Amino acid sequence: MELKTTLNLTPSHTSVSYPASFVTIGSCFALAMGKRLKNFKHKVLQNPFGTIYNPISIHELLIFALSGERPDEATYLRRDGIYFNYLVHSEVSHPSEKKLREAIDERLLETKTALETAEVLMMTYGTALAYRYRDAIVSNCHKMPASMFTRDVLSADSITESFEKFLRLVKDANPNLRIIVTVSPVRHLKDTIELNAVSKSILRVACHQIINRCAGVEYFPAYEFMMDDLRDYRFYQQDMIHPTEQAEEYIWEKFSDRYFSLETRNLMKEWSRVCSALAHKPFHPATAAHRRFLETLLEQLTQLGDKVDTREEIISVKKQLEVLDSIQE
Repeated sequence: MELKTTLNLTPSHTSVSYPASFVTIGSCFALAMGKRLKNFKHKVLQNPFGTIYNPISIHELLIFALSGERPDEATYLRRDGIYFNYLVHSEVSHPSEKKLREAIDERLLETKTALETAEVLMMTYGTALAYRYRDAIVSNCHKMPASMFTRDVLSADSITESFEKFLRLVKDANPNLRIIVTVSPVRHLKDTIELNAVSKSILRVACHQIINRCAGVEYFPAYEFMMDDLRDYRFYQQDMIHPTEQAEEYIWEKFSDRYFSLETRNLMKEWSRVCSALAHKPFHPATAAHRRFLETLLEQLTQLGDKVDTREEIISVKKQLEVLDSIQE
C-alpha cells in the first residue's frame, strides 16, 4: 500500500561536473541550496544582493550586472540614519551613501564575473506579489510607510518576458551557462494563504512558459517535492513557513540525484563522512587514541586532495597534531 506520493525524477541528460561553479539567487531557499553546494566544495556565489523574492527584481539585478547599468538615483533612500536601496535586501545597507553605492557596485561586478564563468545558475522564485514605488517594481520596501507603495500581482507573461530579456544578455556573456529555475517551497503566509496559492500558481505557470520558450532552461520541482511528496506539517519549522532541515536535505538529495553523476554523488558522500569526522569534538583530546584519529583523518584528507580542495582542512588537522606534540613535550 502506497501512503504517499513519491516524486521520482530521471537523471538530467548532462551531469554537472565536480567541483562545479554555481550562482544561486532568489528566495531564502536559494541560500539553503547554496550553503549545501559550498559544503561540498563547489564554487558558489549565493544571493549576492541578499534575499530577493520576486522574479522581475531578480532578473533586473542580473541585467544590471551584465549590462553595466546601475540603479536609478530614485532607488536610494535613507531611514534611521542608514542608507538602503529599493532593489536589494536590507543586509546591503550602510550609514554612508557613498559606501552603499560602492558595495552595490562591487556586488554587481562580482555577479557579472560569476555569471561569465559559472557552469550553473539556479534561480529560485519566491512570490509573484510585488510592490511598486513610483511605478517601478522594488525588491524590498525597507519598512518605509505602506502608503508609498502599491501592491501588484505579477503576471506569468511579464515574468517570462523579463526572463527572456535577461537570457539574451547572459547567453552572449556565457553561452554554455546552464540555467535551472525553481519555485521556492517557502510559504508567504503574510500575504494570506489564498494569495500565497495565487502567487505560487503564477510562478509555476511562468516557469512552465520559460522552459517551453527558452531552449536549454530546466525546471527543478522543489515546490512540488514540498507540497506533494513530503506533504506533511512535520516538515515545516515552527513558523509553519520554512522547510525543516530534514525537508531541505530531502530536496537536496533529489537535486543531487538529478544533476550529479553517480561518481560525483559517491565522492560527495565520502566528503560528507570526512566532514563529520572534522566536526568531531573529543572528550579527551590529549590521548593516543585521539592522535590516531587525527592521523587517520589527515591521511583521508591527503588521499582526497587530488579530487577535492582539502588544503584548509589539512592545515587545521596538522595544527591540532602540533598542539598534541607541544602538550606531550
